[in-house]
Amino acid sequence: MSSKSGIFPMLKETFKDWTADDAFQKSASLAYYAVLSLPALMVIIISVASMVLSEQYVQQQLSQQISSMIGPGAAEQVQTMISNSSQNSNSTLAIIAGAAMLIFSATGVFYQMQKALNDVWEVEPDPDAGIKHVALSRITALGVVLAVAFLLIVSLILSTAISMMSGWIQKMVPLIPSFVFYVVEILVSVGIITVLFALIYKVLPDAKVAWKSVWVGALLAAVLFTIGKFLIGFYFGKADPASAFGAAGSIVLIMLWVYYSSLIIFFGAEFTQIYARKKGHRIQPAKHARRNAEYRLAQIDGRVPAGE
Repeated sequence: MSSKSGIFPMLKETFKDWTADDAFQKSASLAYYAVLSLPALMVIIISVASMVLSEQYVQQQLSQQISSMIGPGAAEQVQTMISNSSQNSNSTLAIIAGAAMLIFSATGVFYQMQKALNDVWEVEPDPDAGIKHVALSRITALGVVLAVAFLLIVSLILSTAISMMSGWIQKMVPLIPSFVFYVVEILVSVGIITVLFALIYKVLPDAKVAWKSVWVGALLAAVLFTIGKFLIGFYFGKADPASAFGAAGSIVLIMLWVYYSSLIIFFGAEFTQIYARKKGHRIQPAKHARRNAEYRLAQIDGRVPAGE
């Protein structure tokens, strides 16, 4: 491995590892699970956010965000999914069973992401952990879901505050151009997305990762995600890649969006690993995990020092 630790050599090495670890296949798999998890995931996030903000406002803001990213058709499809998933039942047993299934479904995409990140960071669950690891993984995934809901609340509150302040400040100081507040809103968005990615990198994998490395990788992923959000939104608006799929077009757009987002997340994970290695912040397996077979083989071949 190269001893160079500049940003461009690290990005080059990141791209090489990102491709070698088959990020495209992992992202495609995650997009499939995301569509299955999306209705339950959105129901839980909206339910938690509605404890602080009105449910109508939360749904309206989410719909606007989805519409701006992947079109009104996809936003309408998501709203239908949410409505169908949140049907109430009069039976206590049905409510309990429904809640359990809701949690299980909502955590599915993060559970799969955990397995993919384990591959990226060359760790795997200890076989002796068994059902304990599965239960712990689901609890961890649920924690990330709740963290997403919390960050959504923060994002909506800050967005509303910025909007109100921009209107008031422009009345008081008309010389301040409106794009200044637009830039502030983008910076706030990047900050919140950075926190989300940092939580994913720190909490989900079966590995101990230093916060110093996590924040750098998360920031890079957040910047790439924000840039790509505008580019892919523009592409979807002009090219309409889902038009050939007819009624299933909205689902295809959602899968494409998750596919792109997953590529960014895995790129950030690869960069985090390389940055940690360059800076001496060793990534170690968690207490219930171990190095995977690929890493152990690399040690035998001498590609990885035996002490690491």
